[in-house]
Amino acid sequence: QVQLVESGGGLVQPGGSMKLACAASGNIASVTVMGWYRQVPGQQRELVAILTRSGTTDYGDFVQGRFAISRDNAKNTIYLQMNNLKPEDTAVYYCNHKAVVSGIVDYWGQGTQVTVSS
Repeated sequence: QVQLVESGGGLVQPGGSMKLACAASGNIASVTVMGWYRQVPGQQRELVAILTRSGTTDYGDFVQGRFAISRDNAKNTIYLQMNNLKPEDTAVYYCNHKAVVSGIVDYWGQGTQVTVSS
């Protein structure tokens, strides 16, 4: 099992920056892919960023160079640095880890609210 806890969300003004963190615990060695997704109520959950153990990254098209995903292995934590935030970035952001144990298993954090508003 892997447990994920997000932090760092809150209120930020348009054009501002925010850094989210996701701390993992449990069977961390089984994790192969880490990422961030976001969801607005009533809409589909969408990919924000993914990061593999080897360091490969990918981003949703809407990111347009504004976000960066990274990790600190010593802290078992991944981050999402968000810059030049827009009101349409407002959503609940979820941490996701994919692990290979008996098969492929998805783990999700509880989510953290990000609100971009004046």
